[in-house]
Amino acid sequence: MSVQEQQTIAPLTGIGHRTPRLRAVGTQTQRTPESTLRPSSMPFGTDTPLDWREEDLVASDVYVRKGAVLLYRGSPFTALYVVRSGSCKSVTTTPEGQEQIAAFHIAGEILGAEAIGDRVHDATITALEDSEFCAMPFDRVQALAQKSHDFQRTLHATFAREIRRGRTLARWLATMRAEQRLASFLLDLADRYCARGYSSREFVLRMSRQDIGIHLGLSHETVSRSLSSFHRQSLMRVRGRLLTIIDRKALQAL
Repeated sequence: MSVQEQQTIAPLTGIGHRTPRLRAVGTQTQRTPESTLRPSSMPFGTDTPLDWREEDLVASDVYVRKGAVLLYRGSPFTALYVVRSGSCKSVTTTPEGQEQIAAFHIAGEILGAEAIGDRVHDATITALEDSEFCAMPFDRVQALAQKSHDFQRTLHATFAREIRRGRTLARWLATMRAEQRLASFLLDLADRYCARGYSSREFVLRMSRQDIGIHLGLSHETVSRSLSSFHRQSLMRVRGRLLTIIDRKALQAL
Protein backbone atom coordinates (compact mmCIF):
# COMPACT_ATOMS: atom_id res chain seq x y z
CA MET A 1 0.00 0.00 0.00
CA SER A 2 1.34 3.42 -0.94
CA VAL A 3 2.07 6.20 1.55
CA GLN A 4 -0.75 8.20 0.02
CA GLU A 5 -3.23 5.38 0.62
CA GLN A 6 -2.05 4.96 4.19
CA GLN A 7 -2.52 8.66 4.84
CA THR A 8 -6.03 8.47 3.43
CA ILE A 9 -7.02 5.48 5.53
CA ALA A 10 -5.38 6.69 8.71
CA PRO A 11 -8.26 8.95 9.84
CA LEU A 12 -10.49 5.88 10.07
CA THR A 13 -8.53 4.46 13.00
CA GLY A 14 -10.21 4.63 16.38
CA ILE A 15 -13.62 3.68 14.99
CA GLY A 16 -14.41 1.87 18.23
CA HIS A 17 -14.49 5.07 20.31
CA ARG A 18 -17.95 5.73 21.68
CA THR A 19 -17.89 9.49 21.28
CA PRO A 20 -18.76 10.39 17.67
CA ARG A 21 -15.96 12.44 16.14
CA LEU A 22 -15.65 14.10 12.74
CA ARG A 23 -12.54 13.09 10.81
CA ALA A 24 -11.40 14.77 7.61
CA VAL A 25 -10.24 12.56 4.76
CA GLY A 26 -8.43 14.54 2.07
CA THR A 27 -6.60 17.81 2.07
CA GLN A 28 -9.36 20.42 2.02
CA THR A 29 -11.58 21.37 4.93
CA GLN A 30 -14.81 22.73 3.46
CA ARG A 31 -17.80 21.30 5.31
CA THR A 32 -20.79 19.76 3.58
CA PRO A 33 -23.54 22.41 3.36
CA GLU A 34 -26.17 21.96 6.06
CA SER A 35 -28.91 22.03 3.42
CA THR A 36 -27.73 18.62 2.16
CA LEU A 37 -28.10 16.94 5.55
CA ARG A 38 -31.19 14.88 6.30
CA PRO A 39 -32.48 14.35 9.86
CA SER A 40 -33.33 10.75 8.92
CA SER A 41 -30.02 9.58 7.50
CA MET A 42 -30.07 6.05 8.88
CA PRO A 43 -31.15 3.31 6.42
CA PHE A 44 -33.61 1.60 8.73
CA GLY A 45 -36.87 3.19 7.66
CA THR A 46 -39.03 5.92 9.18
CA ASP A 47 -40.63 3.82 11.92
CA THR A 48 -37.45 3.31 13.92
CA PRO A 49 -38.09 1.26 17.10
CA LEU A 50 -37.98 3.17 20.35
CA ASP A 51 -35.93 0.60 22.26
CA TRP A 52 -32.63 1.65 20.63
CA ARG A 53 -30.88 4.85 19.63
CA GLU A 54 -28.49 5.84 16.88
CA GLU A 55 -25.84 6.33 19.56
CA ASP A 56 -26.04 2.58 20.26
CA LEU A 57 -24.61 1.96 16.79
CA VAL A 58 -22.50 4.87 15.61
CA ALA A 59 -18.92 5.09 16.83
CA SER A 60 -17.67 7.91 14.63
CA ASP A 61 -18.52 10.28 11.80
CA VAL A 62 -16.14 10.36 8.86
CA TYR A 63 -15.91 13.35 6.54
CA VAL A 64 -14.59 12.59 3.04
CA ARG A 65 -13.71 15.14 0.40
CA LYS A 66 -14.87 14.73 -3.20
CA GLY A 67 -12.63 12.20 -4.98
CA ALA A 68 -11.11 10.85 -1.74
CA VAL A 69 -11.44 7.20 -0.69
CA LEU A 70 -13.44 6.01 2.30
CA LEU A 71 -12.43 2.33 1.99
CA TYR A 72 -10.01 0.47 -0.24
CA ARG A 73 -10.64 -2.91 -1.82
CA GLY A 74 -8.97 -5.56 0.34
CA SER A 75 -9.20 -3.64 3.60
CA PRO A 76 -10.46 -5.66 6.59
CA PHE A 77 -14.14 -5.49 7.45
CA THR A 78 -14.81 -4.07 10.89
CA ALA A 79 -17.84 -1.84 10.45
CA LEU A 80 -20.82 -0.99 8.31
CA TYR A 81 -21.07 2.58 7.04
CA VAL A 82 -24.06 4.77 6.33
CA VAL A 83 -23.97 7.74 3.98
CA ARG A 84 -25.09 10.56 6.27
CA SER A 85 -24.82 13.19 3.53
CA GLY A 86 -23.44 13.29 0.00
CA SER A 87 -22.88 10.30 -2.29
CA CYS A 88 -20.23 7.78 -3.34
CA LYS A 89 -19.47 4.92 -5.71
CA SER A 90 -18.29 1.34 -5.16
CA VAL A 91 -15.67 0.17 -7.66
CA THR A 92 -14.76 -3.50 -8.02
CA THR A 93 -12.10 -5.14 -10.19
CA THR A 94 -12.65 -8.19 -12.39
CA PRO A 95 -10.12 -11.08 -12.45
CA GLU A 96 -8.90 -9.61 -15.76
CA GLY A 97 -8.14 -6.31 -14.02
CA GLN A 98 -11.04 -4.32 -15.47
CA GLU A 99 -12.74 -1.85 -13.14
CA GLN A 100 -16.51 -2.00 -12.76
CA ILE A 101 -18.69 0.47 -10.88
CA ALA A 102 -20.86 -1.89 -8.88
CA ALA A 103 -23.10 0.72 -7.29
CA PHE A 104 -23.77 4.35 -6.51
CA HIS A 105 -24.86 5.24 -2.98
CA ILE A 106 -26.80 8.27 -1.78
CA ALA A 107 -27.63 9.68 1.65
CA GLY A 108 -29.30 7.17 3.95
CA GLU A 109 -27.91 4.05 2.27
CA ILE A 110 -25.69 1.41 3.86
CA LEU A 111 -22.20 0.37 2.76
CA GLY A 112 -20.10 -2.71 3.39
CA ALA A 113 -22.74 -5.43 3.82
CA GLU A 114 -21.15 -7.54 1.07
CA ALA A 115 -18.00 -7.89 3.23
CA ILE A 116 -19.74 -9.54 6.19
CA GLY A 117 -19.05 -13.08 4.98
CA ASP A 118 -15.39 -12.87 3.96
CA ARG A 119 -14.55 -10.04 6.39
CA VAL A 120 -12.76 -8.20 3.56
CA HIS A 121 -14.11 -5.33 1.47
CA ASP A 122 -14.23 -6.23 -2.22
CA ALA A 123 -14.77 -2.68 -3.48
CA THR A 124 -13.08 0.70 -3.23
CA ILE A 125 -15.55 3.35 -2.09
CA THR A 126 -14.90 6.88 -3.36
CA ALA A 127 -16.84 10.05 -2.57
CA LEU A 128 -18.58 11.67 -5.55
CA GLU A 129 -18.90 14.93 -3.63
CA ASP A 130 -17.96 16.19 -0.18
CA SER A 131 -19.67 13.56 1.96
CA GLU A 132 -20.13 12.45 5.54
CA PHE A 133 -20.42 8.85 6.70
CA CYS A 134 -21.17 7.27 10.05
CA ALA A 135 -19.29 4.13 11.07
CA MET A 136 -21.18 1.37 12.86
CA PRO A 137 -18.79 -1.26 14.28
CA PHE A 138 -20.20 -4.63 13.34
CA ASP A 139 -19.93 -6.01 16.86
CA ARG A 140 -22.33 -3.26 17.94
CA VAL A 141 -24.68 -4.09 15.06
CA GLN A 142 -24.70 -7.75 16.05
CA ALA A 143 -25.20 -7.01 19.74
CA LEU A 144 -28.14 -4.70 19.05
CA ALA A 145 -29.69 -7.19 16.62
CA GLN A 146 -29.61 -9.84 19.37
CA LYS A 147 -31.11 -7.43 21.87
CA SER A 148 -33.82 -5.89 19.67
CA HIS A 149 -35.92 -8.07 17.39
CA ASP A 150 -37.38 -4.96 15.75
CA PHE A 151 -33.90 -3.76 14.85
CA GLN A 152 -33.00 -7.24 13.61
CA ARG A 153 -35.99 -7.25 11.24
CA THR A 154 -35.23 -3.78 9.88
CA LEU A 155 -31.57 -4.71 9.45
CA HIS A 156 -32.50 -7.81 7.47
CA ALA A 157 -34.89 -5.73 5.35
CA THR A 158 -32.07 -3.28 4.63
CA PHE A 159 -29.76 -6.09 3.50
CA ALA A 160 -32.57 -7.52 1.34
CA ARG A 161 -32.99 -4.18 -0.45
CA GLU A 162 -29.28 -4.19 -1.30
CA ILE A 163 -29.54 -7.73 -2.71
CA ARG A 164 -32.57 -6.75 -4.82
CA ARG A 165 -30.70 -3.74 -6.16
CA GLY A 166 -27.86 -5.96 -7.34
CA ARG A 167 -30.30 -8.27 -9.09
CA THR A 168 -31.99 -5.30 -10.72
CA LEU A 169 -28.68 -4.18 -12.23
CA ALA A 170 -28.04 -7.70 -13.52
CA ARG A 171 -31.48 -7.68 -15.19
CA TRP A 172 -30.81 -4.31 -16.82
CA LEU A 173 -27.52 -5.54 -18.24
CA ALA A 174 -28.94 -8.84 -19.48
CA THR A 175 -32.24 -7.81 -21.03
CA MET A 176 -32.38 -4.09 -21.88
CA ARG A 177 -31.26 -1.89 -24.75
CA ALA A 178 -29.04 1.10 -24.05
CA GLU A 179 -31.83 3.71 -23.72
CA GLN A 180 -33.88 1.33 -21.55
CA ARG A 181 -30.93 0.78 -19.20
CA LEU A 182 -30.32 4.49 -18.82
CA ALA A 183 -34.00 5.33 -18.33
CA SER A 184 -34.39 2.56 -15.73
CA PHE A 185 -31.27 3.72 -13.91
CA LEU A 186 -32.48 7.33 -13.74
CA LEU A 187 -35.98 6.37 -12.61
CA ASP A 188 -34.56 4.08 -9.94
CA LEU A 189 -32.29 6.89 -8.75
CA ALA A 190 -35.30 9.23 -8.63
CA ASP A 191 -37.22 6.70 -6.52
CA ARG A 192 -34.29 6.37 -4.11
CA TYR A 193 -34.10 10.13 -3.70
CA CYS A 194 -37.86 10.22 -3.10
CA ALA A 195 -37.56 7.53 -0.41
CA ARG A 196 -35.11 9.82 1.43
CA GLY A 197 -37.38 12.86 1.25
CA TYR A 198 -35.92 14.53 -1.83
CA SER A 199 -37.68 15.38 -5.08
CA SER A 200 -38.36 12.41 -7.36
CA ARG A 201 -38.73 14.73 -10.33
CA GLU A 202 -35.63 16.93 -10.26
CA PHE A 203 -32.16 16.08 -9.01
CA VAL A 204 -28.46 16.54 -9.74
CA LEU A 205 -26.41 13.69 -11.19
CA ARG A 206 -23.39 13.52 -8.91
CA MET A 207 -21.76 10.85 -11.05
CA SER A 208 -20.17 11.58 -14.43
CA ARG A 209 -21.59 10.29 -17.68
CA GLN A 210 -18.50 8.11 -17.99
CA ASP A 211 -19.20 6.55 -14.59
CA ILE A 212 -22.83 5.94 -15.54
CA GLY A 213 -21.64 4.23 -18.71
CA ILE A 214 -19.23 1.98 -16.82
CA HIS A 215 -22.00 1.08 -14.38
CA LEU A 216 -24.48 0.22 -17.15
CA GLY A 217 -22.07 -1.35 -19.62
CA LEU A 218 -22.40 1.57 -22.05
CA SER A 219 -19.95 3.98 -23.62
CA HIS A 220 -19.71 7.59 -22.50
CA GLU A 221 -20.93 8.64 -25.95
CA THR A 222 -24.00 6.39 -25.74
CA VAL A 223 -24.98 7.86 -22.38
CA SER A 224 -24.61 11.41 -23.72
CA ARG A 225 -26.58 10.62 -26.91
CA SER A 226 -29.36 8.96 -24.94
CA LEU A 227 -29.67 11.91 -22.56
CA SER A 228 -29.83 14.28 -25.54
CA SER A 229 -32.50 12.06 -27.10
CA PHE A 230 -34.57 12.12 -23.89
CA HIS A 231 -34.27 15.91 -23.88
CA ARG A 232 -35.35 16.27 -27.54
CA GLN A 233 -38.36 14.00 -26.96
CA SER A 234 -39.36 16.06 -23.89
CA LEU A 235 -39.07 12.98 -21.70
CA MET A 236 -36.76 14.90 -19.39
CA ARG A 237 -34.98 18.22 -19.28
CA VAL A 238 -31.19 17.98 -19.17
CA ARG A 239 -29.19 21.03 -18.11
CA GLY A 240 -25.63 19.90 -17.43
CA ARG A 241 -25.96 17.55 -14.46
CA LEU A 242 -29.40 18.84 -13.44
CA LEU A 243 -32.16 16.48 -14.58
CA THR A 244 -35.89 17.13 -14.53
CA ILE A 245 -38.14 14.17 -15.31
CA ILE A 246 -41.07 15.31 -17.47
CA ASP A 247 -42.76 12.14 -18.75
CA ARG A 248 -42.15 9.25 -16.37
CA LYS A 249 -44.61 6.90 -18.07
CA ALA A 250 -42.94 7.35 -21.45
CA LEU A 251 -39.54 6.62 -19.92
CA GLN A 252 -40.92 3.46 -18.33
CA ALA A 253 -42.40 2.38 -21.66
CA LEU A 254 -39.19 2.64 -23.68
